[in-house]
Amino acid sequence: MGDDILGNSLYTFLTSEAVTEGHPDKICDQISDAILDAYLAQDRTAHVAVESFVSGNVLTIAGEVHAAAAVDIPETARQVIREIGYTDPVLGFTAADCLIFTNVHQQSTDIRQGVTREAEAVGSGDQGIMYGYATNETANYMPVTCNLAQGLVRQLDRMRHETELGKIFRPDGKSQVTMHFDQEGRPDGIHSLIVSAQHCETVEQEELRRIIRQVVIDPVCGEWLRPDTAVHINATGRFVIGGPAGDTGLTGRKIMVDTYGTIAKHGGGAFSGKDGTKVDRSAAYMARYVAKNITAAGLCDRCEVSIAYAISGIYPEAVQIQTFGTEHVPHERIEKAVAAVFSFAVADVIKLLDLRRPQFRKTAVYGHFGRENEGFAWERTDQAEALRNAAI
Repeated sequence: MGDDILGNSLYTFLTSEAVTEGHPDKICDQISDAILDAYLAQDRTAHVAVESFVSGNVLTIAGEVHAAAAVDIPETARQVIREIGYTDPVLGFTAADCLIFTNVHQQSTDIRQGVTREAEAVGSGDQGIMYGYATNETANYMPVTCNLAQGLVRQLDRMRHETELGKIFRPDGKSQVTMHFDQEGRPDGIHSLIVSAQHCETVEQEELRRIIRQVVIDPVCGEWLRPDTAVHINATGRFVIGGPAGDTGLTGRKIMVDTYGTIAKHGGGAFSGKDGTKVDRSAAYMARYVAKNITAAGLCDRCEVSIAYAISGIYPEAVQIQTFGTEHVPHERIEKAVAAVFSFAVADVIKLLDLRRPQFRKTAVYGHFGRENEGFAWERTDQAEALRNAAI
């Protein structure tokens, strides 16, 4: 079995975390991706790389763009902040009153000449190594700890937006799930979990913990809870000051939350605010797509795909497949099947995964992977049969 944490029975615990849509870093991710979507809505060939930084009641947006489009960047940002729920001045950061600085300029011509190529060719916007991962331990081929951590924060947000608990819950929050695994590497129960939820001043902590246990933890994690599961809810005893009033936020600072919750590698850079010519994003999506289809085809139980590009490269420098000793056919057959079924040219990846379509703001919270009913092409398993046939 080897000594890799993903492929053997030597480990006992694995942990993933997630954050709500009102966490300062996630505010910035959503703003950056909303700006990207706004440009793509007007110009599907737009080149966008935008990042956001928030602290207190001040938001800074900077980056580079090449597009035949005119976007009201401050208003786009305010709309995101408004929809997240930062509208009450008591929060110390609001859509209406925050001060916004912008420093968005034209994309470097040096970079653009490497990306914009002849005919339909597209060059990589940067160098990098990107990873994708899939496991058959869950129906959506994601690590179970990642699903549970994201499920907890999604439920927190849902309760805040859709129920009377919006009077108690505020936008910021986090979760963390530590799963125990048996000697065969199968998840067999939650060892501990953490939920931190920003709240109003008037609620008593014991009442808040009772509510969170009843409407958030039990519905999401109930089947995995054990009698000895350690449950930590607002462990400091108070979480009134949160969001940008309590901490700074920055685009791209939650990369493990965005991907596989610490269970797999993350290469390249962050995703949010970048169009499909940035292989940080597009190649990571492609790697997930390939890994998921390999696993869904039954060729292995766990799969990691890595793709390396050089800046301006039309094709990758290398594509590697790791199955951690879980393959059900010889590894060389999997490699040949992947080469027969998929093209990793940047232009082909963008077209295959429909990455010129505005769709990215909704990826910026609750993870970019495993969301099978939200129209993301990289979550399809439509090439599983072709891979099975090619691997025979």
